[in-house]
Amino acid sequence: MIEPEQLNADSHAAGLDQEALLQALRAEGEAWHSMVTERCPFLFAAMPVYISPAQLRKMYEVISAVERVVGLPGWLPAGAEKQPHSKGVFFGYDFHLNEQGVHLIEINSNAGGAFLNKLLADSQRDADLPGKTVAIENLEPAFLAMFRNEWRLERGSAPLNSIAIVDENPKQQYLYPEFVLARNMLERDGLTVYIADPVALKTREDGLYFGSEKIDMVYNRLTDFSLQQFPALNKAYQSGRAVVTPHPHAYAKYADKRNLARLTDETLLRALNADEADIATLQAGVPHTFIVNAEMETALWADRKNLFFKPHSGYGSKGTYRGMNLTRRVFAEIMQGNYVAQMLAPPGERMVRVNEAGEVSLKYDIRCYVYAGKIQLVVARLYQGQTTNMRTPGGGFALVRVVE
Repeated sequence: MIEPEQLNADSHAAGLDQEALLQALRAEGEAWHSMVTERCPFLFAAMPVYISPAQLRKMYEVISAVERVVGLPGWLPAGAEKQPHSKGVFFGYDFHLNEQGVHLIEINSNAGGAFLNKLLADSQRDADLPGKTVAIENLEPAFLAMFRNEWRLERGSAPLNSIAIVDENPKQQYLYPEFVLARNMLERDGLTVYIADPVALKTREDGLYFGSEKIDMVYNRLTDFSLQQFPALNKAYQSGRAVVTPHPHAYAKYADKRNLARLTDETLLRALNADEADIATLQAGVPHTFIVNAEMETALWADRKNLFFKPHSGYGSKGTYRGMNLTRRVFAEIMQGNYVAQMLAPPGERMVRVNEAGEVSLKYDIRCYVYAGKIQLVVARLYQGQTTNMRTPGGGFALVRVVE
């Protein structure tokens, strides 16, 4: 029996079917393929990442425990956020896997990459690789059904006609090729789809508009999770003039980094009447996290090598610091507030052959794309440096295979 660790340590064995991936990229059109290769040359990793059934099971257990806990009365103060009926598409549960176990390092409420990873997974369905890809059957219909369910939860049987994929300066975004993939998929389902900057949206009495076109739903890729920087979109969301997914309530409920501290606070969880089994699962599966305050300064500096610091509302690894790399100046800025400190849980490693000259050990994290508490797709991201960056030769989004 081949263990996942053996496969991950071998840069020669069990690699992707590169020709199949290339064909899948070109099937989206030569213009799209050229855009990916020119703008994002390290979008897809050269090698899959292999995990065990036990590791996958632990990730399921942690995700299920989180879902139950955040649904408890009192998790969010009453009236703290508008509470839509829609759930929010593409949650990303990000894990580090190592010899000590499975560790949930953060939750994202607008995780990117799902459409790209669908393409990657589909391209390798006939590849001769050990194990099985972790994905529900027929990902495209599942993704489409998810968006339509978001609409149904808010609008019932009313017809869904138009969607705007919204981000700041969308054509300048690194993952703009994914916006195009999403648009193409949604258009195949009979919808009118726009890729729009939020400043181009206008709220009128009868709804949200992009130019003269009325927008029924917004697929929100913004990193302003509260929408405060974009009054028209925020007004449309707050007044119900458009369905927005994912939305600020989902961010507040799941993805604000302070929630990691709450998920590891046994006293708080018991006060919320969380199940003892869920408390134990979270204690084992989420690195202990706490909200930074000035009284902790001496202790945090002394223990900094064992900590990772993250801003409350950070995204894409911006403003995050591994404690061992901190200068006194940056540490002083962290101590001014709006940060959490998380016990360090090192990522796993994967050997990758970058070119004919040699191989390199890359770090990886595991991302579970989740909707309504159910895992749709499990992928990895390979990288060098402090955090994931999608700019590492040999790195990028990687197929995940479970080896029995």
